[in-house]
Amino acid sequence: MQVMATEITTKARLERLMAAKANLEAQISKNGQILAANDNVGMNGPLVDSEGFPRNDIDIYQVRQARQTIICLQNDHKELMNQIQTMLNKYHSEISTTDPELVNRASALELNSEERGAGGAVIGPMDTRVIVVVNLVSPNSPAEEAGLRVGDKILRFGSINGNNFKDSLAQIGEVVRNMQNQNVQLKIKRDEQLLDLILVPKTWTGRGLLGCNIVLPPESMEY
Repeated sequence: MQVMATEITTKARLERLMAAKANLEAQISKNGQILAANDNVGMNGPLVDSEGFPRNDIDIYQVRQARQTIICLQNDHKELMNQIQTMLNKYHSEISTTDPELVNRASALELNSEERGAGGAVIGPMDTRVIVVVNLVSPNSPAEEAGLRVGDKILRFGSINGNNFKDSLAQIGEVVRNMQNQNVQLKIKRDEQLLDLILVPKTWTGRGLLGCNIVLPPESMEY
């Protein structure tokens, strides 16, 4: 009986941590939408024009506040994911059988030293490696709604970036499945621009959840 009591306690703690993680990611996503609404300025876009004057096409105060909030939330998110990893290890060491629900949810967690989180909630440091390239975007699809265009080079797809991408499109597919009807943050390179987009995988009139086709880039493509 003592083992069962310990299992329930650990599982309950893990569920609370995962709920806190979802809340943090929602806050980060909300602030990411503010940046996207301000001319997709992102975390690194300029706040002054070519003559050095404050840009009048964006809300500079709003952008600065959103950026600062994202940085703070990212730090909290990283610490929280460390706690989740520890609790996951503890939980699996205490039980002899597997809880399918928790395993499914745990499989969505991309845990690495730079960024920890599932799906697209975290806007991380700028990447230099192109992971996939868009070569088709269907009309009226989620991809088109997100602003993706043919030729866009994707540097970050949710939790996947150049540091943890294993050159497998299956990784992208896993994020898409786990993040259906949720915001997935993308960082793309379009010509000489870096853009932050928000993609929502969902059912639509066409095939799949995205309505676009992506391919692996030529080897070692960087910007």
